Amino acid sequence: MDKKKDFKELLRFIKFLFFSISAGIIQFGAMALFYEVFKWEWWLSYIISLFLSVAWNFTINRKFTFKSANNIKLAMLLVLAFYVVFAPASLFLGDWIEGLGVDGLIVEAGIMILNFVLEFLYTRYVVYRNSCDTAKKKGE
Repeated sequence: MDKKKDFKELLRFIKFLFFSISAGIIQFGAMALFYEVFKWEWWLSYIISLFLSVAWNFTINRKFTFKSANNIKLAMLLVLAFYVVFAPASLFLGDWIEGLGVDGLIVEAGIMILNFVLEFLYTRYVVYRNSCDTAKKKGE
């Protein structure tokens, strides 16, 4: 085992966690605004808040967590591929659960936790698998 590499990956996970928390605040805040204040349908509130969160999370994690110099268009397409599967699946699941009478914000919180775990694994081992820490530092 390479302790230095393990520590670096632990730090990467912690960064991803904190940036995901910031994205979660954006998503949950937008969801609360659209769902509770504007009284939009759960599914519409969810999709818009998810998009805002993903845009923020992708941008900040690419630069600071994964420090990747890989093709940004390819990375975006790979993230899009994740959400082509995750968004409809979570949308239908969440809408179904909310339809059972569970508060929409509680449903949102559960789906956000699932999204965090799956997105970290996918982003680290698919999107940035071979390109972590390839971005040049300032002055190089």
